[in-house]
Amino acid sequence: MKYKVLGRSGLKVSELCLGTMTFGEEFGIGAPEAECRAVFDGFTAAGGNFLDTADMYNAGTSERMLGEFAARDRDYFVLASKYSLSTRPDDPNAGGSHRKNLAQSLNATLRRLQTDYLDLYWVHGWDGSTDLTEIMRALDDQVRAGKILHIGISNAPAWIVAAANTLATERNMTPFTAMQLHYNLLERSIERDHFTLAHAHDMAILPWSPLAGGLLTGKFDRGATSPDLDAARLSNSPRGAQVLQDRNLEVAEAVSAHARELGCSTAQLALAWMMRRSAECVVPIIGARNAAQLSDNLGAVDVALDTDVLERLDALTALDVEYPHTLYASEFFSAMMYGEVRPSIELDRPWGR
Repeated sequence: MKYKVLGRSGLKVSELCLGTMTFGEEFGIGAPEAECRAVFDGFTAAGGNFLDTADMYNAGTSERMLGEFAARDRDYFVLASKYSLSTRPDDPNAGGSHRKNLAQSLNATLRRLQTDYLDLYWVHGWDGSTDLTEIMRALDDQVRAGKILHIGISNAPAWIVAAANTLATERNMTPFTAMQLHYNLLERSIERDHFTLAHAHDMAILPWSPLAGGLLTGKFDRGATSPDLDAARLSNSPRGAQVLQDRNLEVAEAVSAHARELGCSTAQLALAWMMRRSAECVVPIIGARNAAQLSDNLGAVDVALDTDVLERLDALTALDVEYPHTLYASEFFSAMMYGEVRPSIELDRPWGR
C-alpha cells in the first residue's frame, strides 16, 4: 500500500480507504461481526490505515464495531465518520447539518468509536437550509475543542463547497480538506466542476460506490450463467433498475473485456482507472462484505495502466462538453478575449487529469 497526503491536511492516508457501511446487518446489506473483523484485519495487514464510517450506518453498529477493532492502536489509524442524515425519524433535529445535530451526533459517534477525537469529520450531505456560517463555525468550534482534526463534506454541489471554504478562510475558520462524492466509470458528473475545485482548493476526492454498486465487478455481464448473491441483491434493490440499464451493462462488459486482456479482475481495473484519474489526491472508498471481496479490491494497487488503456476506458463514458467550457475552448472566445496575443494558459483544463 502506498500513501497519499490528504488534500491540504498533511495527513498521510493509504491509497485505498476502507468503507464500513457493511459492518453490521441492520440494513440488510452487511455482514456479521466475525466476517467484518476478517475484512478489517485483511485491510490493515495490507497497510491500510484509512477507515470511513458514519453515525447512521447500520443504526450505529458500524461505528461500534470499528471502535472495537481499532482500539488496539487507535492513534495509528486515520478515522473518519459523518453526521447530517437522520438517526431518529421522529425527531426533526436528529437530521440536518445544523449545530445541534452536529454536537449531539459527534458526541454519540465518539462514544461508539471509543475515541476522544476524529481525524476527519464529514458533513454527510448538504441539507439545503442551514446557513453556511453556522455550519463552518460549528465545525471549527469542534476543531478548536480537539474533538475533530480535519473536516470534509459529502454530496454537495461544487458552489456550496467553494463558498464554504471561502467563508472559512476569510474568517480564520477551518476549511474543508476533502470531498466524498459519487464517482465511478458510469457516474462521472463530478468531473465537470468538482475536480477543478479540488485542484484550486487543494482538496482530496474520496469516491463512494467506485464499483457502481457491484456492476463494475463483472458479475452482471449479460452472458453470465450464474449471477452470485451480490448480483441478486443489486437486482432486487430499489436502485437496481436504474443501475442495470443497457448502457451501463454495455460499459461494464467492455471494462470486463479490457480486464481480461490485462489479466486482472474487472473490479481491479475499475479501481485502478479511478486511482489514476488526477494529479490531485483521489482515494477510492472500497467496501467489502467478506475477505475475498477485500482481497480482490486490494489487488487494484498493483494494476499497471498505460496511456492507451486509460484513453480507451475514458472513451467509454466520456462526458459531453457543455457551456461554458465549449465557449472557453472556441477560437472565437480566445480571439475576443485576447486579440492576436494569446497567453499560454489552459482555460479548459482537462477533466480528471
